[in-house]
Amino acid sequence: MSTVYESLLPKLVAILEVTQQAADSPPTQQVKQALVHVTNDFKETLRQAKDMASTLPGGELSVEEQGEVIAMLEKLKERKQQQLAKFSADVDAITKATTQMRMEVDSTASTPAV
Repeated sequence: MSTVYESLLPKLVAILEVTQQAADSPPTQQVKQALVHVTNDFKETLRQAKDMASTLPGGELSVEEQGEVIAMLEKLKERKQQQLAKFSADVDAITKATTQMRMEVDSTASTPAV
């Protein structure tokens, strides 16, 4: 995927080089064909890059919309962390209460009857 994007700059440079050749001397048929070839190649690669970008999940969202989604996800993450902390505290409290109750039962069971 990234190779498509990485190839854009070298292809643009190729267009500029061929354009410079055409400017330095009267353009020949060969230079014109080369310019058409490198330009079409660049256009096709640019089309592929646009297609790839638009098919990314969330690629259709604007920057503002992406920011809103990120903010919503951060709030969701914070709520989940709070729920996890509460659950952990509840489990800890239940464990302590269970341990205390077992100790009381053991103490009662080991106390001789009078």
